[in-house]
Amino acid sequence: MIVESPAKAKTISGYLGPGYVVEASLGHIRDLPAGSKQMPEKFKKEPWAYLGVDVDNGFAPVYIVNPDRAKHVSKLKELLKNADEVFLATDEDREGEAIAWHLVETLKPKVPVKRMVFHEITKPAIQAAVANPREIDRDLVDAQETRRILDRLYGYDVSAVLWKKVQRGLSAGRVQSVATRIVVEREKQRMAFRAADYWDITATLAVEKPGDGPRTFTATLIALDGDRIASGKDFEPTTGRLKPGAGVVQLDGDGARGLAARLDDRPFTVTRVEEKPYRRKPYPPFITSTLQQEAARKLRFSSAATMRTAQKLYENGYITYMRTDSVNLSESALAAARTQIAELYGSGAVPPQPRRYSGKVKNAQEAHEAIRPAGDHFRTPGSVRGELSTEEYKLYELIWQRTIASQMSDAVGMSVSVRIRATTAANEDADFGASGRTITDPGFLRAYVESSDDDTAEADDAERKLPVLVKDQKLKEEGLEAVGHTTQPPARYTEASLVKALEELGIGRPSTYASIMQTIQDRGYVNKRGQALIPTFVAFAVIGLLEQHYPRLVDYGFTAAMEDQLDQIAGGDATALEFLTSFYFGSPSAAEGSVAQAGGLKKLVTEHLGEIDARSINSIKLFTDEQGRDVVVRVGKYGPYLQRGANGHGHAPGTDIDPDAETASEGDRVSIPEGLAPDELTPEKVEELFLGGGGERRLGDHPETGEPVVLKSGRYGPYVSSGEVNSSLLKTHTPDTLTLAEALRLLSLPRLVGKDADGTEIFAKNGRYGPYIERAGDSRSLESEEQLFTVTLDQALALLAAPKQRGRKAAQPPLREMGVDPLTEKPLVIKDGRFGPYVTDGESNASLRRGQTPESLTIEQASEMLSEKRAKGPAPKKTAAKKAPAKKAAAAKTTVAKKTAKKTAAKKATAKAAQQGVEPAKSVPKKAAAKKTAS
Repeated sequence: MIVESPAKAKTISGYLGPGYVVEASLGHIRDLPAGSKQMPEKFKKEPWAYLGVDVDNGFAPVYIVNPDRAKHVSKLKELLKNADEVFLATDEDREGEAIAWHLVETLKPKVPVKRMVFHEITKPAIQAAVANPREIDRDLVDAQETRRILDRLYGYDVSAVLWKKVQRGLSAGRVQSVATRIVVEREKQRMAFRAADYWDITATLAVEKPGDGPRTFTATLIALDGDRIASGKDFEPTTGRLKPGAGVVQLDGDGARGLAARLDDRPFTVTRVEEKPYRRKPYPPFITSTLQQEAARKLRFSSAATMRTAQKLYENGYITYMRTDSVNLSESALAAARTQIAELYGSGAVPPQPRRYSGKVKNAQEAHEAIRPAGDHFRTPGSVRGELSTEEYKLYELIWQRTIASQMSDAVGMSVSVRIRATTAANEDADFGASGRTITDPGFLRAYVESSDDDTAEADDAERKLPVLVKDQKLKEEGLEAVGHTTQPPARYTEASLVKALEELGIGRPSTYASIMQTIQDRGYVNKRGQALIPTFVAFAVIGLLEQHYPRLVDYGFTAAMEDQLDQIAGGDATALEFLTSFYFGSPSAAEGSVAQAGGLKKLVTEHLGEIDARSINSIKLFTDEQGRDVVVRVGKYGPYLQRGANGHGHAPGTDIDPDAETASEGDRVSIPEGLAPDELTPEKVEELFLGGGGERRLGDHPETGEPVVLKSGRYGPYVSSGEVNSSLLKTHTPDTLTLAEALRLLSLPRLVGKDADGTEIFAKNGRYGPYIERAGDSRSLESEEQLFTVTLDQALALLAAPKQRGRKAAQPPLREMGVDPLTEKPLVIKDGRFGPYVTDGESNASLRRGQTPESLTIEQASEMLSEKRAKGPAPKKTAAKKAPAKKAAAAKTTVAKKTAKKTAAKKATAKAAQQGVEPAKSVPKKAAAKKTAS
């Protein structure tokens, strides 16, 4: 039996008898070559070799055994020799089906092969799967293969454009580019946002006889003389002005305070009371996307951390398969949930009939059941706590709670809406509103309450109690407060909300969401600040290029339509060859606006390449300042920088211009500090960065030379300069707060500490690895930057007299104590290491990432970084190779001997390649020939 992972193999082997050998494939054993270098020799000169796909002959893929899987494939082949039959027990989704097919194609077993599937790793489930095998589903295999080929064509051809026009090392992808576009568009909305201020009044009102309810409550001004009071939704986000035709009254601070004064001591009367029954149905059980969203909201897990933890729970038999877009529960799961609800919450919490949910995801087919606790009797979180890690326990508890809640009774109660009026002495009618909610039976809310991406949103189980009120009832006013509000820009996406947006657009599938979140961060398109996703200016340049020159490739509707077509292939309702041909080479009969209708991907990326002006693409205009100068962000070779007052933005189309190749006459330039978000580049911040013009700030004059002392921003960071002397800032300095006195100390470096008995000079210097003293090339580290200015000659001589420390330095105090990790409850500290600052809990260490600083790192970020580090496990220990004993009379090797050795090695390599039998796969089959096996 072949499964995908060693953990799964270990669990399953315990459920089978001695007649089974369970081995892991370790994921995919073969794939498309990474590039021309990995292609078999006979294909290397083909024009399509860089793709690994013969686009001229039915898009036949060339598969090679992954270099790191070669030994393992040999092991599997050896095990096959003693097997009577083979069970392929890879995952039930498209990816798992493809792995099973690749195993057959590579191992070429001579014994019967059976495909078995299951969605939970329990003894009954495994035994049932063994008893009910099936054939490999070629439609699913074709769909996965088509996705792989499509992503290779898109990724390699479009990425080549990005390398040529933006930066080397960038990548494009069918889903990752669209995900990046969503994040960039949100940041553009924030950059264009203009805040607006508006005011209202909050009244504290009281009843004479409260009864069972509270005596006082608050109500908010909603209308004045019949006209609605303006709220945040009434303002244009890009101008801060009221929307045309809003028909509302906008109060300012003086107006609100004046109206409050006029309403003071005036009678308040209830004009309307509306009561309605409140009923809230349970949330459906988790699918992949909703699990990632709730784990992010409640546990602060990244998508990758959620899936990594869920994978462990699945492989060890605690939950069902975690890559699914189905909300169905099996009959046994329904029975288990209902039984446990009755045991824990009483029979009244169990509805008369089991709840059955229908999913909102189109073409949901990745698996056949929602994510739930495994087995026919759910283990409570308390019963498994000692068996799981902290992360695993918290995620299991979340899944258990959601599953149980999905089968409980509704939450019911009453909601009430009240309108109250007060009239000023000048006959101004002010209408106030208040609402309340009471929950009489919490139902499923006793087990689970869903979180929201909106921090201001009210929880489903929150109650707002009002006194019992009736129409025409008189109320006593006990306070009036004018309250100011400011509109807020749209919230940045988090991983959870971005996954939700992709799902709503019909883009991506459960198996891809976590990897997409990771990819857009690894490629440098998005950084995380807390939970928020912030696009980089490289992302702005890439999306700008794609939107201007290849708009269909990042069009939401087109990308979703491709997903639908791939789902049709999986269902056997469409052919892969027709789809790939249309996408790559075009089809005149294709839908209007599609890539195929425009001539196909190949034509797009080759014929229109000359129209792309690299300088223009790498220039993002922010605004025009008060002096009429354009302020532009340039994406340069060494990072983004600001430029203003430049004459023109572009060059002749078709030229590949170095974005850093401007001359000084093209305006002022200054680097953009790491960690600064695009929407934070306001005119005020830009002016601050330019420091008065030219990227400089004059701190004063040098008292000895009379030369100006200037703070500058250079390619490698801020530095101070006076005359011909320059000195970089130390780690303890910040440009915003640097004083003249501190700058003068910096300019004194390297400092002459003194001379030794021989007259050799000793200097205190600051270097790449920190402060140190040096004498004629002999150096010793100093413990702190302050010692650069305080170390004496005697202290320096004592340090130089001591032997160099070859081991570890004495432990230094931490840079920052962060508090307790919310996951492991261990204290977290940030320390300064050889390669920069890192966070540690005493057992695991994680280096700070680009854009993170010891001061800005949050406890949630630190916890997540350490969680990911623990999930990867300890790094393999390096074993030093043993030296062969030297021969007493080693003869020198001759040139002839070297040539003979090379020929022998070449013959062995050729024979090994022949044994592996690497051949290109046959053409992607049409529907009529879908059952044929491509090699």
